[in-house]
Amino acid sequence: MTIVRLSKIALVASVALTCSLAVFENIVDPQINMAFVRHALSMDTIFPDSGIQDRSITNPPLQTIAFLLIVAGEFLTALFLCIGTVLMVRRLKAPTGRFAQAKTWAIVGLSLGFVVWQAGFLGIGGEWFGMWMSKTWNGQEAAFRFSTALLGILIYVSMPEPE
Repeated sequence: MTIVRLSKIALVASVALTCSLAVFENIVDPQINMAFVRHALSMDTIFPDSGIQDRSITNPPLQTIAFLLIVAGEFLTALFLCIGTVLMVRRLKAPTGRFAQAKTWAIVGLSLGFVVWQAGFLGIGGEWFGMWMSKTWNGQEAAFRFSTALLGILIYVSMPEPE
């Protein structure tokens, strides 16, 4: 059914746009998000009596590498989603199997995006570096919202379309 395919294309394209804008912002104006990464990794705003502060990373080159890894993950997510969108549009009227093949790139992009936001921000940032303890540098709510949206779209896109 064409409307279901168009719906899947629209959702993948919207996530591709969001990720592309995140990458663009990180390239054009990296200071804000770099500051976020530095504070999260240095653990300078978590509870002062926390017993996990020995995990902190205060070395600026290592913090920059972490920031670049995040941006690379966002970039690859956006790239795979853009490729998936284009292929899905090209195969909009194709037989079911051909359209399903076109969804592969979108599924890869959605999966990678989920890993970046779930494992990167919620797991590593939130739990390992204790970001949840910070009132100022806590991105967990936003990461949870985005990773949940990614997961929902991934499930929907992965489902076969009705004949």
